[in-house]
Amino acid sequence: MAGVGLDEPFSELARRIDEVLPQTQCTRCGYPDCATYARAVAAGEAGINQCPPGGAEGVARLAALTGLPLVALSPEHGAESPRSVAFIDEDWCIGCTLCIKACPTDAIVGANKFMHTVMEPYCTGCELCVPVCPVDCIQLENATGTRTGWAAWSIPQADEARERYAAHKLRLAQAVRDDTAEAASPASPAQVAADAEEAPPAAAPDTEPAAVRRAAIAAAMERARQLRAHGAD
Repeated sequence: MAGVGLDEPFSELARRIDEVLPQTQCTRCGYPDCATYARAVAAGEAGINQCPPGGAEGVARLAALTGLPLVALSPEHGAESPRSVAFIDEDWCIGCTLCIKACPTDAIVGANKFMHTVMEPYCTGCELCVPVCPVDCIQLENATGTRTGWAAWSIPQADEARERYAAHKLRLAQAVRDDTAEAASPASPAQVAADAEEAPPAAAPDTEPAAVRRAAIAAAMERARQLRAHGAD
């Protein structure tokens, strides 16, 4: 396995640490991803016991690798538990795409205003999609029974998650470059004229795209609440 830090190169120790992390990219360690946590451990800036998905076995692997004393998993960062998989209740999904943006392994597919679904084999159980859902339609289900930590996860799964996260970051970076290039490209006279013909009257601040999206989500949430209220009657 090889580390895939995209922002800066790995030291040899950080690379080896990254290789023994589960690559769920859950951020429970207090860092934005597994690679950043690996760098922090290698630099002595983070403890070896801050990864709940790795559990006690993960701490033992890091202790053996770094030569640091074996310690208990930090309760501040969470408890070892079975691995979960996210499921979306498609009856309540409003197609807001917020969960798609939050998923570090691009395990959620869908489109704006269309229902989304989770590709179970690629879900790491990071739980990052749950808090961003405005209609609370994402549930976590136990996928490994009583197996926890590395007993609930495997090296091949970690390798795949690492590769998918690397692809996810590359995709986001490319999207930023495309948006920047599009904004910087001068429009042709014909395009300017066409845009002028199609443009609505000057919009007030509350009709800007971000505000429109918020209003659409709020309206969808209200419809969902009303449907649930009628269903409970």
